[in-house]
Amino acid sequence: MTETLLILDGGTGRELARRGAPFGQPEWSALALMEAPHFVSAVHRAYVEAGADVITTNSYALVPFHIGAERFASEGASLAARAGQLARDVADASPQDVRVAGSLPPVCGSYRPDLVDLDRARPILEVLIGALAPNIDHWLAETLSSLAEARLCATLTAPTDKALWLSFTLEDEVVTDAPVLRSGESVTEAARLAQEVGAAALLFNCSQPEVMEAAVRSARAQLGADSAICIGVYANAFPPMAADAEANSGLSPIRADLTPEGYARFAAAWHAAGASILGGCCGIGPEHIAALRAGVAN
Repeated sequence: MTETLLILDGGTGRELARRGAPFGQPEWSALALMEAPHFVSAVHRAYVEAGADVITTNSYALVPFHIGAERFASEGASLAARAGQLARDVADASPQDVRVAGSLPPVCGSYRPDLVDLDRARPILEVLIGALAPNIDHWLAETLSSLAEARLCATLTAPTDKALWLSFTLEDEVVTDAPVLRSGESVTEAARLAQEVGAAALLFNCSQPEVMEAAVRSARAQLGADSAICIGVYANAFPPMAADAEANSGLSPIRADLTPEGYARFAAAWHAAGASILGGCCGIGPEHIAALRAGVAN
């Protein structure tokens, strides 16, 4: 594993569906974890074989929003533990050094800062953190749409003594030089929060590739060239998501122009702007990660 560049995996849900795993709403990627966990292991292995240095636990959909409150209460902890163990087993079996990131999702729905409810999120995140902790190397609080969500994740993960990566989703309907979170809060504010809570990395994910370079530059300007906080990007392959989109409502269309080679060109620009962690989110598969590894890391 290189010290100057880490390669993440890509999206899990879409890859599970593509491989024929049990997949559908409302369970989303959690359905395979429940009914056919060997598919989850296969996806993890595919990303390792594509060159990923970090694989992420399949715990994004392990929230009542997807699996229901009753099922979460009875099985949430055991399913999260399974997600952690599956990723750990694949990482440990790899001939190269592979880290496991523990995914902590936006509990009340993706892309919707207006739905954030910290009191509701706290006990759910506590279950996920407790179950995932034994098998992960660091936390990845991802697709965060507001600073309040990030602060809660930082508070709850602090007692584990494992590094925290904070990853924010950005407003992507309009490409500007002053990118903002979906809450309207600035990337500069997100970088300040990362400094305040002692995050090991600040990332941007599940937004269009076009908005990411400006976010990297804004974050780097706030953090400074000598900051120990790494910057990362893992974009999705969707068209822009409207602010009033129904959270996690279904499979969004995939852009035809984001071929593995096309995505790798975006990634090279993020790297040149200061990102040292690169990967993919929804719609970005193992072939994209392989092209990214070949085109950027080398």
